[in-house]
Amino acid sequence: MTDSVTGTEGTAAADAAAAHAGQQAPGPATTDPGPAPLDVARTPTGDPHVDAALERLGDVDHLTTDGHAAVYEDVHQGLRDALAALDARPGPPAPPTPHDRRS
Repeated sequence: MTDSVTGTEGTAAADAAAAHAGQQAPGPATTDPGPAPLDVARTPTGDPHVDAALERLGDVDHLTTDGHAAVYEDVHQGLRDALAALDARPGPPAPPTPHDRRS
């Protein structure tokens, strides 16, 4: 069925169905203002690697949700690397073990 006023098919039927259901009739697509920043405060930790990873989380403020996973994976890997670096640092030497003097 073609609406004689607008020349589009089904628009009158969709409007009537939406009005009957108590919903707003579908209209022209509105412009999406884009993602809104969360503005979550990030407190520095004192570790430059961890602080860089936390700052990277701010990038999701400017991405749509389909881009969040890549940022979260990058931050997760950065935090894992920071933890691994703690294990790789040379610490104080282990105390000498006493020799077993049994014969």
